[in-house]
Amino acid sequence: MPAHRRSILREIVPVLVACAVVLVARSSFADHYVVPSGSMEPTVQVGDQVCVSKIAYGLRVPASQTYVVRASPPARGDVVVLASPTDGEVLLKRVVGVPGDVVEIDDGRVTIDGAPAPISERDGGLVEDLGGRTHPLGAEHGGGPDFGPTKVPADRFLVLGDNRGNSRDGRFFGWVDREAILGRALAVCLRGGKPVWQPL
Repeated sequence: MPAHRRSILREIVPVLVACAVVLVARSSFADHYVVPSGSMEPTVQVGDQVCVSKIAYGLRVPASQTYVVRASPPARGDVVVLASPTDGEVLLKRVVGVPGDVVEIDDGRVTIDGAPAPISERDGGLVEDLGGRTHPLGAEHGGGPDFGPTKVPADRFLVLGDNRGNSRDGRFFGWVDREAILGRALAVCLRGGKPVWQPL
């Protein structure tokens, strides 16, 4: 092989390897998601960038929904990125029902196994406690449609938006398969063009 070709290969191969590593890392380990709608307000705002751990629930084959190794499943209260069961669109929602839960939604308020999720007032707004974690609720659009009571099937999850009256979520498209949950949203990492770290 001529010397100039070897020289070109020496320059190109490291770049191609670096690109491959980045693509595998983004598809399998971590990524970011830009929020397109207000369904998670006030927790997450339109235009926020959210850091997502794609290995929170297990390790997948790159660029697929197939698990190689499963870790702990999504927990009640987790904010997750998922593929919509209706059209595959990537969504950001909160897990409110896990397998075995009997879930009911009445005027946006969650009841699990007959016990209402605690809601309190804080700083002029509503705060809900799910799974021992609190988050704000958007109430300016009401509570949205009611749901259940019904039992969450094995390996399925019920997800809702925090802005209950302005969210197309599990009340519309039903259960979400575990494989359709692409990762756990860890924090808002960019808001209004400025770096932040607001854990979710």
